[in-house]
Amino acid sequence: MTERPEVAASFIARPGETPASAAVRQSATTARSQVRPVKVIRPPAFSVGTIFSGLQTLTRFSDLLWILSLFRLKVRYKQSALGWAWAALQPLALMTIYTIVFTRVTTVATGGIPYPLFVLCALLPWIFFSSSILNAVHGLVLYPNLLTKMYFPREIIPLSYLAAGFADFLIGCVILAGFMAHYRVSLTWNLLYAIPIVIVLASFAAAIALLFSAIHVRFRDIGLAMPLLLQVWMFTIPVVYSLQSVPVRFRKLYLLDPIAGLIENFRTVLLRGRRPDATGLALSAAIAFACLAIAYAYFKSSEATMADII
Repeated sequence: MTERPEVAASFIARPGETPASAAVRQSATTARSQVRPVKVIRPPAFSVGTIFSGLQTLTRFSDLLWILSLFRLKVRYKQSALGWAWAALQPLALMTIYTIVFTRVTTVATGGIPYPLFVLCALLPWIFFSSSILNAVHGLVLYPNLLTKMYFPREIIPLSYLAAGFADFLIGCVILAGFMAHYRVSLTWNLLYAIPIVIVLASFAAAIALLFSAIHVRFRDIGLAMPLLLQVWMFTIPVVYSLQSVPVRFRKLYLLDPIAGLIENFRTVLLRGRRPDATGLALSAAIAFACLAIAYAYFKSSEATMADII
């Protein structure tokens, strides 16, 4: 029997339909027009096989991840007077506040690095990490219609917030480069180590976002507690102070937090022009990727029941 070709649909948002719903509908229609396996939603199962099957499905829906990431960027600063300038104003405002506090009220050992540059270099990866998680945790509950009316890999929603946060991070890096030029910081080839550091940082951010966004579907307390958790977390890592301020006897325990080692290494390769601490970076990467695997497996095991409880 010969199959009839499907008629291309119009992807203009229908009355009462959000642009995000239209994007998902477009991807779903594209998926139907191609030869793709049928997705059978099975009972929740926490296993390694869930990770590999989930990644295969996510690869097939990469177009939807791209569309939703662009959608996040378009609406993030829509109808704001300053627009994309907010991506630079947030780290600059925090840098100014911390500089006043930690240079006028108290002092912090920076190893000869001007404090504004010292704190800005750490604020950028932290803002990328924290803002991506904060937005991603609320992502699933903001689009209940998407989860109940059509199938697509649910992790695309929180991951799209990480992609949008990365765009803000790149804008902040341009501001950081300007400050480095102002303070005449010499660049070295060790700067390239920042790439794997950011990859590990993004992986750990994805792990936290996937884990808590899945839990948030069941318990909305997560969304209320997350701002406080992230605020406390920031003061437990070397953002406004250096790693040298931590007593030596506590540093091994302190560096079990991947973010602490990643931010310190990010500062080291950019401002000090040295290679990162290989042991610390390897430890951070191992913990981050292990957390990502566990969080992704938990997210996929919870995916089958999300539409029932959202």
